[in-house]
Amino acid sequence: MTNTENKETARWRERIDCLAEFMLPERYEVLRRTLDMRTNYMTVLAENMFHGQNAAALVRHCEAFGLQRMHTVETLCEFAPSAAVVRGTDRWVDIRRHASTAEALAALRAEGYRIVATTPHREDATPETFDVTRGPFALVFGTEHAGISDEVTASADEFLRIPMCGMVESLNVSASAAILIYMLSERVRLTVAGWRLPEHERTEILYRWMCTSVKDSREILNRKFGDGL
Repeated sequence: MTNTENKETARWRERIDCLAEFMLPERYEVLRRTLDMRTNYMTVLAENMFHGQNAAALVRHCEAFGLQRMHTVETLCEFAPSAAVVRGTDRWVDIRRHASTAEALAALRAEGYRIVATTPHREDATPETFDVTRGPFALVFGTEHAGISDEVTASADEFLRIPMCGMVESLNVSASAAILIYMLSERVRLTVAGWRLPEHERTEILYRWMCTSVKDSREILNRKFGDGL
């Protein structure tokens, strides 16, 4: 870590210790244990997903299988998870919103991600054959009816499909996402060294989660440290 990161981490740890006094030890342990399983080695990009139920399901899949961050493109419609389906899981997943597909793809590439388009129409790889060890990757899921855009198709580094044994050509986006996120996140944890979040990120996220979990956290921190941060 840099000197700046060391200072920030030390400050967050002070505040974590303070807020821990206002939280049951069991709850604190759940947050720490959950965070230990989080990864940003793989992420998800939802391109113009317009059904609130599907948006919520995608957030829940990311949270359930340990993806800390997901991305959205909202040029055609807002990414608006249904509250009844998401059930608060969006508090634990960082959602980064982008103004366009080009912007999202550029941001992901700048962070070192491979762009992996999910589609039943290409034969590149399946969940079993996709090489998770070649470097970080972003799974792109398209809009419910049309699928991924031509822009994603033209820009993708690789394509991923779920083989079908029946008459059905493909699953809906929520079901496809659940299968792919589960299978690939498990393979990442089993085969990729350093899949966990860096210590600096884990500490910052734990601090944010504790601020969310402790009632009146800002007032508590302000009384203790005078800055409310």
